[in-house]
Amino acid sequence: MEAAFWTTTAVVLVPAILWASWIDYSQRRVPNWLNALIAAAGLAAQAYFFGAQGVWAGLGGLAVGFGVLIVPWLMHGMGAGDVKLMMAIGVWLGPWMTFVAFCAGAVIGGVIAVIMILASGRLWSAYANMMTIAQKVADRSTVFSEYGSAKSFGNSSQLLPYGVPLTIGTLIVFFGHAWLGA
Repeated sequence: MEAAFWTTTAVVLVPAILWASWIDYSQRRVPNWLNALIAAAGLAAQAYFFGAQGVWAGLGGLAVGFGVLIVPWLMHGMGAGDVKLMMAIGVWLGPWMTFVAFCAGAVIGGVIAVIMILASGRLWSAYANMMTIAQKVADRSTVFSEYGSAKSFGNSSQLLPYGVPLTIGTLIVFFGHAWLGA
């Protein structure tokens, strides 16, 4: 049963998140309908293969996906589509693998961000933006405000479509689990 679930995951989730990642890269958004479809298919697969226990695992993964990205979204550091994508991925992966996929995606996102900064020659702009973010989080009145938001930096920064590193992290965790049984 478990092998059939992971095969279904490879057939459904992998192309779906690659598509979501491409849309995020090209349009800087992940459509709600796609996130909802990924999540609904995940819940259906969990229910079919594992019954109520699978549904609970899927809901736990959804909660973890929400939990790891809701604060950055509330701080205006990312779009809601990225949060919903991580939630939809979580339905398929369950709580632990969702957390690991998020961690892998966060590291990959950091590496991509550094490469983007260095390639664009915006090191000093990035430094100034980081100082603004440090000021933002140091003052309770600005933590959840538009001040220091990703969009507020305008041309001084490049926005990273976060669905891309989240997808890469998910693929690493998924294929690591499939190949290594980890």
